[in-house]
Amino acid sequence: MTPTSGFAPAGLPVREYLLVALITAVLTFLLTGLVRLLAIRMGAVAYPRQRDVHVVPMPRLGGLAMYLGICGGMLLAHQLPVLRRAFDYSFDPAAVLIGGGIIVGIGMLDDRFELDSLTKLAGQTTCAGILVLFGIQWFVLWVPWGGDEGVFGSVLILDQNQGGLLAILLAVTMINAMNFVDGLDGLAAGIGLITAAATCVFSMHLLDESGGDVGNYSPALITATLAGACLGFLPHNFQPARIFMGDSGSMLIGLMLAAASTTVSFRGNPTLWGATDALAVFSPLLIVAAVLFVPVLDLMMAVIRRTRRGESPFSADKMHLHHRLLEIGHSQRRAVLLIYLWAGLIAFGAIAVTLYDVSIVIWGIVIVVVLTAVISYLPRIRSSR
Repeated sequence: MTPTSGFAPAGLPVREYLLVALITAVLTFLLTGLVRLLAIRMGAVAYPRQRDVHVVPMPRLGGLAMYLGICGGMLLAHQLPVLRRAFDYSFDPAAVLIGGGIIVGIGMLDDRFELDSLTKLAGQTTCAGILVLFGIQWFVLWVPWGGDEGVFGSVLILDQNQGGLLAILLAVTMINAMNFVDGLDGLAAGIGLITAAATCVFSMHLLDESGGDVGNYSPALITATLAGACLGFLPHNFQPARIFMGDSGSMLIGLMLAAASTTVSFRGNPTLWGATDALAVFSPLLIVAAVLFVPVLDLMMAVIRRTRRGESPFSADKMHLHHRLLEIGHSQRRAVLLIYLWAGLIAFGAIAVTLYDVSIVIWGIVIVVVLTAVISYLPRIRSSR
């Protein structure tokens, strides 16, 4: 659902996107201090619980500063002649600003009053539905079966109801995944930064590959502003944190990543859908899977673990991936940095596979995976000696 379509002049607006990301980061950094004072005045403070890692009361509402920074970055982009195409040829930025504003409001209420899970789920579904109403939904879906002779996989053409339902499911899953993974200082913000940057790089690749198709401006803008907001918030949130992003921030990150991933997934080169190169056909969905892997894996493990114990999937415990790294013997900072490394390996490794020689990239990924695994279990290896 776009007002019109067309092609922009050749040349990637890298500097414009970097400027928007930088301004978003600066605004978020400056506003976070003010929001911290507001959180303390409002009583939006996280008091230590048994499952928590922090030991002192901590103000939250950091998501409000991130959202205001994103609004500032979007406003700047609207004034830049090149990036304004994202608004002129697409409703995606407006959908993200409206849906993001609502979900930040819901998160702020939860940060202050601790909403029940059903109320939050209803709010998350509503915000995901707003994205669909503005045209952010799936239109095609690659599946690994049903291909012609010599072609691996096929493409399903989704109708409006199927595509909208899939988009809502992805958004709600991603929102809750980011909410689940937000358990250590700087963890959610760092993963948000890495995944947004990876998706932005791939969006720029699509923009270049399409010869400047204006439909590819919006996912790059969404991820550039999100990356800037996460970057600006990290100095306040990295261990030792002075403020938490709260549900207002983690749910905002999840919603924006879902919106960007959905728009990226159907804006590749349509001529590739019948090609024999399965990786090229699968690349948009591969990027989506890669950038969502760590938080979604964490979410699935938590749900399965709690269900097997006969508990609610939304109940809390101290068995998340980051808790396990702490049990192995890593410090908070090292555990967070290791998760950054894994997330970056998955996200940018998927991009490298689609852009460069597959065999070289795979060997590089294997080597890095082995080194990362050794580093992850090094404290336990030392303690066993």
